[in-house]
Amino acid sequence: MSSFKIRPRFKQVIKGKKDDLEQKLLAGIKQKEAHFVSNHLPGHLYIRIHPDNQHFWSPQLHLSFEQEEDNIIVRGLYGPNPTVWAIFFFSYVALGILSLFLGMWGLTRWSLGLDASVLWSIPIFAAIALILYISAQAGQKIGAQQLFDIHHLYEEITEDHVTVA
Repeated sequence: MSSFKIRPRFKQVIKGKKDDLEQKLLAGIKQKEAHFVSNHLPGHLYIRIHPDNQHFWSPQLHLSFEQEEDNIIVRGLYGPNPTVWAIFFFSYVALGILSLFLGMWGLTRWSLGLDASVLWSIPIFAAIALILYISAQAGQKIGAQQLFDIHHLYEEITEDHVTVA
């Protein structure tokens, strides 16, 4: 898994019935309940690190299941806790909106021959965005071992190798 992947994912085709696979995964997670927990909704399964071992950067695996004749299409998406994802998403959105409006205001003032020193805020916002990106990459490194643990658990239960893209 490359560090440049923001949210690694995979797609796997398994022979069998969707309900049987979901039950097999739930039973496998139950055997390792000291390390992992799960949330199950029909067609979806979330695998997380046990709360005793979680930290801010702990990842989770979201699995979705689709039945197609005799095959199950499993789609897996690794990502941070939704709260962490939301913090970074809204931070980027806020920086983008602030840059847009301050850029318009500064360029308007500049075109009128007035002081446009507010335009210096745009490189500052870009630097903050870069710091956010670097901190997200560092956090991904901190949670990498737990991500591998979740991935190996999934492979162990399904008894199949999965390539993450």
